[in-house]
Amino acid sequence: MEVNLTAPPKSKVALAKQLGVSRQSLYYQPKLPEKDLLLKLEIEAVMENNKGYGHKRVADALSMNKKRIRRVMKLFGLKPKRSRKPPLKPSDQGQAPMTIPNLVKGMLIEAPGMVWVYDFTYLWFLGRFVYLATVEDIFTREIVGFAVSVRHDANLVCQAMTNALENHQAPEFGHSDQGSEYRSAKYQSLLTAAGITPSMSKKGSPWENGYQESFYSQFKLELGHPECYANLGELIEAIALQIHYYNHRRIHTALRCAPVTFAARYQTATEVLKIKKIVNFQNTANILTV
Repeated sequence: MEVNLTAPPKSKVALAKQLGVSRQSLYYQPKLPEKDLLLKLEIEAVMENNKGYGHKRVADALSMNKKRIRRVMKLFGLKPKRSRKPPLKPSDQGQAPMTIPNLVKGMLIEAPGMVWVYDFTYLWFLGRFVYLATVEDIFTREIVGFAVSVRHDANLVCQAMTNALENHQAPEFGHSDQGSEYRSAKYQSLLTAAGITPSMSKKGSPWENGYQESFYSQFKLELGHPECYANLGELIEAIALQIHYYNHRRIHTALRCAPVTFAARYQTATEVLKIKKIVNFQNTANILTV
């Protein structure tokens, strides 16, 4: 059909008839760009307080479809901070491997307190290294203990473990790499006193302690450059706050919630299951006595 553009119709009804479309379509304006813009603002608000969040965590935080979040983030070029360098720490090259085997490799971990993993990393601060040692529960991914020092020695890792034991029951197993700090008699004595069975990665196999490596990678990004803090006291306070944020607020990809939230949900589910078992047992006993 040919449309005469030299004499436009006087009304939208006539124009719609001339174009062969409905009159309502002449008033339509696509709403998707406006919705995307509003969603962009919501995503930016989440990422402002959670700088390491990718599209999956943002989707969980907003309770939205991750494909839509990914599309809008790509549309507006919204990207989380990404680590380009793996976390490093002093080398233990030249030392003979320990005879302690990796007891947790392939282990089915079904509850909190079965296995703790521990490691330490360093931060460059005002011309020297500051060391952070942490202890993590593999099941809940919670950092259950930590310590900060200007020296990486047995005292550092012992302080982190002591901090964990002050607030949590000792686990069945404790796993680390073969760093000299963890091989020390002082640290091994602490594990023995707490009733923790030691486990170690094979020498030169950092991937066997990947939980802590992964934690440090994101932790350093979200903490920011250490030298933005005026003194060591402010840095230690920032580290403590960042660990609290990780435990209580930061959505863990594997858990779809924060570690402390996951631990609480597990505890509630366990208590409900226990109550159901007791009720079922009592009902069975009542039937047998009738």
